[in-house]
Amino acid sequence: MGLIVDGKLKRAAVLLFYRNPQRFFTGCYVKIGKFGIGSDLQYQDVVEGSLILIADRVVELIYLKYLKASISYDKEVRVETYPYAREAVREAVYNALIHCKWEDGIPIQIRIEDEAMYISNACVFPSDWTTENLMKTHNSRPYNTDLANTFFRAGYIESWGRGIQKICEECNLIGAKIPEYSILGDDITVKFTAVVNSKAFNRTNDVRKGKGVNTKVLELIKAQTDISLSEMADRLGVSYKTVQRAVADLKMSYFSGSRRNETPSYRRSGKSSRAGIVSGGDFLFGGTLCSA
Repeated sequence: MGLIVDGKLKRAAVLLFYRNPQRFFTGCYVKIGKFGIGSDLQYQDVVEGSLILIADRVVELIYLKYLKASISYDKEVRVETYPYAREAVREAVYNALIHCKWEDGIPIQIRIEDEAMYISNACVFPSDWTTENLMKTHNSRPYNTDLANTFFRAGYIESWGRGIQKICEECNLIGAKIPEYSILGDDITVKFTAVVNSKAFNRTNDVRKGKGVNTKVLELIKAQTDISLSEMADRLGVSYKTVQRAVADLKMSYFSGSRRNETPSYRRSGKSSRAGIVSGGDFLFGGTLCSA
């Protein structure tokens, strides 16, 4: 990965893999705070460690501790919808970790309020870019190329400069506003606006209206044969558990009386959390062939 030069580790290697990068980079951590009105700090966390490890920890902590899901029911199935699109927040957190100007000694700061979330980091913004053209199609120009390359090789990100486009698409899926970017000196901040009421949840792919979760899950499987449960949860704007329950319902429906294909063709599934179409409208869940 190009992290060793003349037998010595580069600084990027320390940031990525050393368990205590603060020993060499003061401020190499992520601060998360829950705020009430104004400056009212209600509680906070500091996430420390190597960048490659804390990336997912930050996102998990935000959704487990700092956010509340809106709960509704589609028949007997509980549907949980968070105020911020998980994949959009994940992409923004990864962008902050990769593009942060760590030598300034300033940690990434995530401020969470009832109506908005702010993710800020120090950066070196390209001189010919503005916040306006940042929202348009652009090339990938990472400040920390070694960090970006390692995250790319680990499968966490792509390298096409379409991260912000993905963030906007995920926000659109849950009916949220497009995130706002602002630059002040050497700091860049992205603001996510929360989806906070039922009116805002009237999105085109709302699984609680019209077609149920089970039908939506089946449609996703037919459209993408190797889709995983977590990917389906992200696209539908529901929790992983909700998709798991939908999968269990579909299995139960099949074994309760649905027909099998008379001449089924089986295939192995590499992961039990993946689902796929096999043939003749049949679908595969964890290695079990079921009928659509």
